[in-house]
Amino acid sequence: MKPGAPHRIELRLRDLAQLFNSLDPSPFIERDLDADAEEFILGWSREVHLGHPLELVVHLATPPPADWAAAVESAVRHYFAHRAEMKQREFRLLLRRGRISLLVGVLFLAICFVLAELALKFVGGAFGEFASTSMTIVGWVAMWRPLEIYLYDWWPVREERRNLERLARMPVRVEAPPS
Repeated sequence: MKPGAPHRIELRLRDLAQLFNSLDPSPFIERDLDADAEEFILGWSREVHLGHPLELVVHLATPPPADWAAAVESAVRHYFAHRAEMKQREFRLLLRRGRISLLVGVLFLAICFVLAELALKFVGGAFGEFASTSMTIVGWVAMWRPLEIYLYDWWPVREERRNLERLARMPVRVEAPPS
């Protein structure tokens, strides 16, 4: 493959209807992709570096209806753009959940520190030390989820959104035998 040339994802189908969910009553351009076709396209796209452009080539065994063939690129792009918007909403919700979790975690950690100090001051001895250490550990464990969200959970969501945005920009070509 030439440098800068788009990576080609090739999909072989009997007819164009296989590309779309047959149970979706939406107009053609707004139809959902078939689950197997979507997973195939997503699987291939995940294997190609995000900075590399993609191209979808749909090989058909039978000629498609003329109005469908012309609208395939718009329909595929619309589908992946919609999925990218949904992933962006998921990303915002994840960060909002992270902020709320962080606030709750910090408040709980502060309460645990106060209780740990009170245990040392009023209970004393080995049991006071045990209670103090336990409260400190419990407080830090409560910070696990907010830290997990901010350190690890957002990366895959953002990467998936970027991949879906790339799929929403890719050219789509339909190759079929002449009718």
